[in-house]
Amino acid sequence: MILAAGRGNRMRPLTDHTPKPLLQAGGKPLIGYHIERLAAAGIRDLVINHAHLGAQIEQALGDGAALGVRIRYSPEAEALETGGGIFNALPLLGQAPFLVVNGDVWTDIDPASLRLSAGDLAHLVLVDNPEHNPSGDFALRGDRVHPDGEPRLTFSGIGLYHPGLFDGCRPGAFPLAPLLRNAMREGKVGGQHHRGQWLDIGTPQRLAELDRMLTQA
Repeated sequence: MILAAGRGNRMRPLTDHTPKPLLQAGGKPLIGYHIERLAAAGIRDLVINHAHLGAQIEQALGDGAALGVRIRYSPEAEALETGGGIFNALPLLGQAPFLVVNGDVWTDIDPASLRLSAGDLAHLVLVDNPEHNPSGDFALRGDRVHPDGEPRLTFSGIGLYHPGLFDGCRPGAFPLAPLLRNAMREGKVGGQHHRGQWLDIGTPQRLAELDRMLTQA
């Protein structure tokens, strides 16, 4: 699942008329890099949620055939936050564990490298803390993720989830982090430290930085 329902307020005015996943860097929309990397890893059945200007996303990507994938959409009348958006899409995602990627990050991680250990409800990809999140989000000790402690790393927005993580949830908008912290306290969240490339494309400045990097590559 690619999360593409965010309003992108920090990206304004760029997102006033274009949904954030369709903003371009290196001559390609941000979401296009995800789709290419997922397809290369053999992940070809995709679900994309959308809200703000979502019709543009469907028009741009269609059913995914031209990109070598199969896309189904989970439209939201109003953005449901990360947790609510995933929960809303569960009927499309099925009963097996599934990968979720934030639509507004860029990374060189290989999705095929992620594994959900038996009994776990989540497996998170963590990265070094960027300047805009110096305190990090969670602690990684060995291959276990904890809500507190050191060393603290930043959640990349990429994770594998078991549908059971959402047991007891109800329709509506809600964040994902509290569910993850509860699962961490139960010892059911694994993780890995990705030391390769990763950027949170949350502002026009970071989009321009990515564009420069890709153009010069």
